[in-house]
Amino acid sequence: MKGKIIVKDVYVYSEEMNLTVLKTSLFFTGDGFTAYDCKGEVVFRVDTYGPDSRDLGELVLMDATGGCLLTVRRKRPSLHNRWEGYLGEREEGEKPIFSVRRSSIIGRSNVTVELYSNPTEEYQIEGSFAQRNCTFFNADKVSMAEIRRKVDAYANVVLGKDVFSLSVKPGFDSAFAMGLVLVLDQIHVDDFADNRVDVDPISDDSNHSS
Repeated sequence: MKGKIIVKDVYVYSEEMNLTVLKTSLFFTGDGFTAYDCKGEVVFRVDTYGPDSRDLGELVLMDATGGCLLTVRRKRPSLHNRWEGYLGEREEGEKPIFSVRRSSIIGRSNVTVELYSNPTEEYQIEGSFAQRNCTFFNADKVSMAEIRRKVDAYANVVLGKDVFSLSVKPGFDSAFAMGLVLVLDQIHVDDFADNRVDVDPISDDSNHSS
C-alpha cells in the first residue's frame, strides 16, 4: 500500500500503528499530550506550558526529542471553528498545508479536513471526541484512523478519558493524525466552555449587559 506523506515519511507505517495518547492535567504547567507506541516509547508530545498559552490559539506537535513537526493554529475570525496546519514551527507568512473545520449542521460533530496541495482530497472525522469514539474517513469513506477509549488489558476496565487509543491505518501519516487530535481537543474545549456559560445561573444576571 502506497503511503500518503503529509507531515513526514517516517510516520507513515506499512502496518497499523496503535498509539496510546495521554492528556495531561489542565491544572499543571505543561498541559498537553504524550503519545506512546506499543513498546511504551514516546512518539509525539505537545506541551502548552500553562493556561496562558491557550490564548494564542496555537499548538506545536513535537517528536520525542522536541523537534517541531507540525503547528496547528486557530484561524481568526472563523465562523465554523476553523483551524489550519503548518509544517514544522510556523513562521510569519508561511502558508498552511491543511485546514480543519467543523460541520455547520446543528447537533452533528462531523469535522472536515482539506489538504491545500490537493483540493479534491478531503477527510471527514465522524463521531464524538468527547466520548473518545470517532473515525477519520478519506474521500472514499475508508477508515484511516480511529480514536477509542483505552481498556486496561489486565483489569479489563475502561480507563478515564485522559488516556485513549489512536489507531492509524497503514499508509496514513500518523503525525498528521495526531495533529488532528489536537484540533479535535481544542474544539471540544471550546464547546465545553460555551456550554458551561449557558448553564451557569449566575452568568445570566452578572453578564446580562455583555
